[in-house]
Amino acid sequence: MALTHAASGTVIDLRPLGEECAIFSSIALIKTPQLEVMRLTMPRGKVMPAHMVPGEVTVQCLEGSVAFTAHDRIQTLHAGDMIFLAGAEMHALEALENSSVLIMILLSKPVK
Repeated sequence: MALTHAASGTVIDLRPLGEECAIFSSIALIKTPQLEVMRLTMPRGKVMPAHMVPGEVTVQCLEGSVAFTAHDRIQTLHAGDMIFLAGAEMHALEALENSSVLIMILLSKPVK
C-alpha cells in the first residue's frame, strides 16, 4: 500500500507523541519534487550513522533531546531547538532520550 502524503492545505499534527517515541519510526509527511518532510521517532540510544544528503536540511527537535554531530562538533538539541545544514554536509544523530524530530530536506531548487 502506498504511503499517503499530506496534500496542500492539510493540517499535520506535530504534538508530542510521549511513549510512542520509544519505538523507532520514520514517517514521510510531505513529499514533492522539491521538498521532503519527515517525522522521526528515536528511542534513547538509537543512532543514525553519519550520512549526507545533496540538499539543505533542517532538523527540529520536537520532544526529548538528541546529539547532533556536524562540522566536527556535537550539539545537543532539546525540544524547540532547530539546526540548519547546507547541502552535502556530513551529519549524524543520536537520541539522548526518547525523542521526536522533524526533518526537512530540500531535494531540488524550483525552476524559475
